[in-house]
Amino acid sequence: MTEREPEVFVICPTTSLARGEAKAFSLSRIGDNGEARPFPIVIVHTASGGFVGYVNACPHEGKWLNIGSGQFFNADRTLLRCGRHGATFEIDTGLCHAGACEGQSLEPIALAVIDGDVCLCGVALVEDVSFPDPFDDLDETMEIMIHPD
Repeated sequence: MTEREPEVFVICPTTSLARGEAKAFSLSRIGDNGEARPFPIVIVHTASGGFVGYVNACPHEGKWLNIGSGQFFNADRTLLRCGRHGATFEIDTGLCHAGACEGQSLEPIALAVIDGDVCLCGVALVEDVSFPDPFDDLDETMEIMIHPD
């Protein structure tokens, strides 16, 4: 039996998040049935310079943490905060301090910094298969049609 390399996907450059900043990403992962399903995550560049990541879902009702202003933090930026119900979570551990889900935790995701990029590890993501550019197949000459009107 051969060992497989863990799945590693680049999410963003480390420089795209300032220290003390959090950013949401909407990804798709392969579910148990082999089909794509939404996988919202949040990556936090901690004040100490590290990176932590969580599934962007409050344990209370499974809704995204950032609503309204799009912010992830409490007023003094020392805790992550659910924008719907106000539950607060430790940035480094995801543990809920106060709110409807007190004692529960955000679901952590495995991150690694590789060659200046924040990478998600161990999750099979669906590659972005965006719509093809409708102009890709055009040649460089332009067709002109003249109408008698």
